Amino acid sequence: MRKMLMPLVLALGLGVSTLPGSAQAETTQEERAAHPRIAQAIDDLDAAIQYMEAAPHDFGGHRAAAIQASKQALQQLHQALKYRAAVDTKKGK
Repeated sequence: MRKMLMPLVLALGLGVSTLPGSAQAETTQEERAAHPRIAQAIDDLDAAIQYMEAAPHDFGGHRAAAIQASKQALQQLHQALKYRAAVDTKKGK
């Protein structure tokens, strides 16, 4: 029983979608188009994280916390789009 639950727990914990790969990618692109401000925020956060990680200074000791918070925000934004994609797929949109 425990062995059967582990893949399910891992899948849920990693936010694995039930959509097939290409359908998921297409739906994600549709959601990015439908929510351009969220898509822009994702792109901006990605760029900010890369910038902070490569920076030669630590921004007064705030770099590590800023990177961590930005990565958490990025994860939440991706989950928000995945949720919308799943809802829209169920509705047949």
